[in-house]
Amino acid sequence: MLHYQIEFDDYRQHLIHVTIRFLANPTQVLSLPTWIPGSYLIREFSKHIESVKAYDEDGRVLEISKFEKNKWRLFNTDHELITVEYDVYAYDLSVRGAYVDQTRLYVNPACTCLGLDDQEDKAIEVEIFLPTELKHFQLATGLENKSLVKGRHTLKAKNYAALIDAPFELAEQTRFSFNAAEIPHEFVISGKHAMNATRMQQDIEKICSTEIEMFGSAPFQNYTFMTMATGNSYGGLEHPNSTSLIIPRDDLPKADEPVEPSKDYQRFLGLCSHEYFHSWLVKFIRPENFVNYDLNKEGYTSLLWIFEGFTSYYDDLILLRSGVIHQESYLTLLKLQIDRYLQNPGHAIQTVAESSFDAWVKFYRQDENSNNAETSYYNKGCLVALCLDLGLRLRGSSLDALMRKLYENAQNGIQVNERTIFELCKQLTGQDWAEQINHLINTTDELPLEQLMPEFGLSFELKNEQNLAFGLKFVDKAEGVLVQTVRRHGAAAEAGLAAGDIIIAIDGLKASEKLLTKYAKQNEMYCVYAFRRDELMQFEIQGSEIELSTVELKVIDQSKLDQWLKTK
Repeated sequence: MLHYQIEFDDYRQHLIHVTIRFLANPTQVLSLPTWIPGSYLIREFSKHIESVKAYDEDGRVLEISKFEKNKWRLFNTDHELITVEYDVYAYDLSVRGAYVDQTRLYVNPACTCLGLDDQEDKAIEVEIFLPTELKHFQLATGLENKSLVKGRHTLKAKNYAALIDAPFELAEQTRFSFNAAEIPHEFVISGKHAMNATRMQQDIEKICSTEIEMFGSAPFQNYTFMTMATGNSYGGLEHPNSTSLIIPRDDLPKADEPVEPSKDYQRFLGLCSHEYFHSWLVKFIRPENFVNYDLNKEGYTSLLWIFEGFTSYYDDLILLRSGVIHQESYLTLLKLQIDRYLQNPGHAIQTVAESSFDAWVKFYRQDENSNNAETSYYNKGCLVALCLDLGLRLRGSSLDALMRKLYENAQNGIQVNERTIFELCKQLTGQDWAEQINHLINTTDELPLEQLMPEFGLSFELKNEQNLAFGLKFVDKAEGVLVQTVRRHGAAAEAGLAAGDIIIAIDGLKASEKLLTKYAKQNEMYCVYAFRRDELMQFEIQGSEIELSTVELKVIDQSKLDQWLKTK
């Protein structure tokens, strides 16, 4: 067994002290992952490691040298009991990092605990020691844990892969427990908040029960929701039997939360539903090359449209099926997904399979050109899932049936490759789906929503309810009008304006959002002055607007709609 000791005595300096004790190989290498499962970006966690030291069992200092950005080497240590210790700077509030201060101690072992090469399969014990003044903090984690003495906790993981995929938090917490399909669940929240815990428990229990019922069973024996309430942060990351969430506190249910959840609360419930669904689709059902992650380099797949897209389709649908929201709210959420797709010019440039493959260099590195050139495997993947579901239903099956097949395959050790969805669609319907699926994932052609939706009781009508003045998105600032994005081929782009420019005048008048919007409606040429960096520039721009498409969904046959929304 490998033994880790984690101490927080220097929490005010946002430092974690880690000690590892182990029997070393002759030439022992220690390394830290460069990324965390579920978040596809090289994050270089080793940049936060400080003062790595090594000792033999007699306390003598040993040489330990860094030879790659995230790797250290010990020499001549065959079967010796070695101690390695170091500090980790921890001030990343996101769900992917580590964060410690006087209010919260949050650790992702992926960015904190060095692993030992060739000893990855050994069982691990982690002892956590709290400073005296923080001994009242409660512990939340998906790992097996024991707390025999106040302020001291012992966690156990079956191997290093299990350790780095199980964050833990110590803080003052609000918590409640419940069973879903007889499986114990715990919901934990930290940070300042005024959550209606009774309402939260009522809704989250329905969501969990509905997802387990859909698959028929769960790939975990217990589950923990860890939530941090803040002013405006938002995100989530899935783990095998837990999820880590960070949300605006206003998204939590209020004491007087209406029967139909507010939009803010719906957003939080959708996040819970999404990350919980990942316990099946990502943590248990995986791309073949993700069965064993190589966390030293990128792991490419063109299948994130399945893993994130299908999950994005089900997260809101589960809210409806569980009875947490009504049909009208669901159709509003669906409309928002479709509008986002229609108003993203990048969907005509990049396929959803390309979006998946390029996640490492594009999706997590958004810039001023992203909307022009990229599509989202979350958003378009969600609508691809919708098209597949409706197409399967027209042929006597459903996406639910396909999901259960994926789950059954994973239970038998069969994971997902490039042909899996093609093969399962054919198996479920007896028809060859190659042309239809290729059209959805490998082309930038428009999705067949307008043809499919009326078959299930929804009219699909495209409208134009708003425009982009000069092809710009902008916002008033004290120094002028800040250009946020420039739509390619719009009047502003043709004139040479760029994201980050500060427009100060148009047609001899001080620029404002209102004035730019007014002039864009007039088919005339205007002189525009703007600062780019600290340089004043002049542009000649033609008054024009870019229309933004939106969809109107109307129920035309409730019985047909029920066949889709209520039939699994």
